[in-house]
Amino acid sequence: MDDGQKFIRMTTEPVGRLIGRMAVPTVISMLITSIYNMADTFFVGLLDNTSATGAVGVVFSLMAIIQACAFLFGQGSGNYISRMLGQQHRAEAERMATIAFFSAIITGIFITVIGLCFLTPLARLLGSTETILPYAREYLGIILLGAPWMIGSLVLNNQLRFQGSAFYGMIGIGFGGLLNVALDPVFIFGLNMGVTGAAAATVISQAVSFLLLLFGTTRKDNLRIRPLLFRPHRADYQEILRGGIPSLCRQGLSSASTIALNYMAGVFGGDPAIAAMSIANRVTHLAFAALLGFGQGFQPVCGFNYGARLYNRVKQGFWLCVRLGSVLLLAASIAGFMFAPELVALFSSDSEVLRLGALSLRLQCIGFPLLAWIVMNTMLTQIIGRVGAASFLSMARQGLFFIPFVLGLPLLLRLLGADPLLGVQAAQPLSDIATAIVAVPVCIRVMGDALKEERPQTD
Repeated sequence: MDDGQKFIRMTTEPVGRLIGRMAVPTVISMLITSIYNMADTFFVGLLDNTSATGAVGVVFSLMAIIQACAFLFGQGSGNYISRMLGQQHRAEAERMATIAFFSAIITGIFITVIGLCFLTPLARLLGSTETILPYAREYLGIILLGAPWMIGSLVLNNQLRFQGSAFYGMIGIGFGGLLNVALDPVFIFGLNMGVTGAAAATVISQAVSFLLLLFGTTRKDNLRIRPLLFRPHRADYQEILRGGIPSLCRQGLSSASTIALNYMAGVFGGDPAIAAMSIANRVTHLAFAALLGFGQGFQPVCGFNYGARLYNRVKQGFWLCVRLGSVLLLAASIAGFMFAPELVALFSSDSEVLRLGALSLRLQCIGFPLLAWIVMNTMLTQIIGRVGAASFLSMARQGLFFIPFVLGLPLLLRLLGADPLLGVQAAQPLSDIATAIVAVPVCIRVMGDALKEERPQTD
């Protein structure tokens, strides 16, 4: 399919069918990514070592920082790429793809060097207790070596998706995920490497994904990464920041909130609480990943049609994703609430971890269906260039609400004579409810401003 055919398909095919075609590969990619993120927790949990399981949860916040950098460059360049392709400016889109890719690799190398130089302070900063620290150092030291490949693979995946080639992203991410699941038991138990083996499996799998995704950029009409085009200017980074800041805020605050969560859980519940909260978050992230994949199927459709000034198609896609996403998360919440003890038991046999994890998971299920509304509003405002609104929504859930809740509620409950750990567990559903409420006026303003004009269209 050449550029002209892709443009026609993206701007004339019925929106529901188009989003479905775009979403299937991204949903599969996100689910596989979530599963192999859970794989480390699952296999390390088989070691029957609560501190080792907690270490994986602690280091997850560092991986969120790496992902935040990747989404800054991947989403920032991807938004621009989809708009340029919608306006049929392929050369400019290819130039931006190259600049973002190499900038991301350089950032990954910087993270590796700085992280290894300050390994122990970093492990403590991420929320390690004294008993978790030795395992966190082992796991973290290997994960840092893979930072450039992790960032690079996520950037390439986003760029492929935004240009309407999500299938290649699915192949690259999917194969790496399956490889991670296969290597975990070999390294952890077969080679007796423990948590170090889990980290090694993750890094090797990410490197394979990176190579496959890089190969995907050379296929058919995909934008190519051309080193000679790496001549960045200030305006290029301004454009990346314009499109990527909301993702950076969302992922960066996700890392900060995880650090705050680990700290407060450690203070009021020790290693079992840290392990329990980590497991509950990983379980809910599986359904959240499916929602993100579905929303990411909407993003290239939104970008192409917004660039082509077909605003009605943008609104059609938005409301479709809100409805279907809400139904998906409601079903996941019901299942999670009913089978919470069984789901947590997949990752730990510690009785205290099971008790705390089941309650945490059930509480998170209360506000979980609201995420479809929150996420789709964030993606819409991000794609159409409403940086302020998108950044506000990205910051609201994990920053403006969750961090104050997780730090303040336990202290309030302790003053009232109640269990302070309940405040840690209830912080996420309360922040979800608050964010859903503030998203309403943002959506009303966008629909009545940026998307108010109906343009002639052929569908």
